[in-house]
Amino acid sequence: MNPAPPRIAIIGAGPGGLLCARVLRRNGLPVTVFEQDVSVAAPDRHGVPELWLTTGQETLRQAGLQKEFTALARPAGQGLRLLDHTATELFRQAPAPGETGGSEIGRGALRRLLLESLPPGTLRWGSYLRTLHPLGDGRHTAEFDDGHTETFDVVIGADGAWSRVRPVLSDAAPHYCGVTFVEAGFEDADARHPRLARLVGAGTLLALSAGKGLIARRHGNGRLHVQAAFRGSQDWALEAGVTMADTDAVREVLLGAFEGWDDRLLELLRNHDGGFRNRPLFALPVPHTWTATPGLTLLGDAAHLMAPFAAEGAGLALLDGGELARALAGDRDADAALGVYEAAMLPRAARAAEAAAGALAEAFAPDAPHGTLRRLRADGP
Repeated sequence: MNPAPPRIAIIGAGPGGLLCARVLRRNGLPVTVFEQDVSVAAPDRHGVPELWLTTGQETLRQAGLQKEFTALARPAGQGLRLLDHTATELFRQAPAPGETGGSEIGRGALRRLLLESLPPGTLRWGSYLRTLHPLGDGRHTAEFDDGHTETFDVVIGADGAWSRVRPVLSDAAPHYCGVTFVEAGFEDADARHPRLARLVGAGTLLALSAGKGLIARRHGNGRLHVQAAFRGSQDWALEAGVTMADTDAVREVLLGAFEGWDDRLLELLRNHDGGFRNRPLFALPVPHTWTATPGLTLLGDAAHLMAPFAAEGAGLALLDGGELARALAGDRDADAALGVYEAAMLPRAARAAEAAAGALAEAFAPDAPHGTLRRLRADGP
C-alpha cells in the first residue's frame, strides 16, 4: 500500500512559490499556497515593473508553460553601454548577429500566468504567517495572523526578503548593502523622450562615477526604467528633510547629489512619469546556509536575497521552485528530497550572491567606473 503523500505548504505566492506549486500539482502532489496579499490586484510590493528572465525560461518550459510565457513575453534588449559622469562612453557591448538573450515579462503578468495554471483552491489569499511551531517529528504547525493553525509535513518558505519561515532555519537577517536605488520611469520614450531613448539605446545604460550611478534600461513596451543609485544612509530622504511623496523636492535632492554630471545624464532625473520610488538594497550574508531540517526549506529571496546587480533573482527563484518540486515528486522520501534540492541550490545561490556583491562593490567604489570597466572588458567577446 502506497504511503499518503506529504501535506505541503508553500508560504508566499511570488514566482518561485507559484512555479513550485504548479510542478507539484502536475505531479499529483497536494499543496496549498498561503499569500499575505488579499488578491492578485494588491499593490506590487517589489517595485520592479518588468522581469528579465534567462535562467527561468527553461524552468517554465519544463512546467508546461512555454506557450503561455511566449505569448506574454518580449525579447529583452541586449545592448550595454558604460559611461562616466561626463557622458564619455567607456565600453559598448552589442549582441552578436543572431544572438538571443533573455525575455521580459511584467511581474504582474507572470504572476497571473502562474496563478491561472493552478487548480482552484490551491491558493489562499490574505493568509499572513505569524510563526511556525516545530512538532519534533519533521512536521510544523503554521499559525496565521487570523489565529487559525494548520499542520504540514513540508513547509516551503517562499516568502521573500523578510521571510517568516527563515528564522526557524537560520539566524541570518538581511543587511543594508550601503547602496540605495531611487527609481523612476519614462513611458513611450521613443515618441515622448527621443533624446533619452537614443541615449539609452536598445538595452542598458550604466553611468558610474565615485560611488554614484545613473542606470537606465529600455523595456520592450517602450518604457525606460531609471535608477539613481548612490552610497549612503538608507534614511537619506529623512535626513534631507523630504518625503518620497514630494516628487519635486526629491528631484532637487537628487540633482544636487549628482551635481557636476553631464546634463544629458541628468535628464534621466527630470520630466519622468509618476513619482520616485525609494529602494534601499538589502542582502543576506554570503554564503547563507543552514542545517538540514526535516520538513522545512526555503527558496528564492527567502533563501538567498542578493543585490539586484548582475543577478537575476526572479529567474533563480523559478529555478529553485522547479527543482524543489521535482525532487519532492521523485521516488524518495520528503526529507531526502529536501536534501537533494539544498545540495544543488545552496552552492549555486552562493556563487550568484558573491558575483552580485562583487559587481555592486565595483560599481559604487570610490574609483568607479574603473572596476566595472575592467570586468566588462575581461568578460567581453
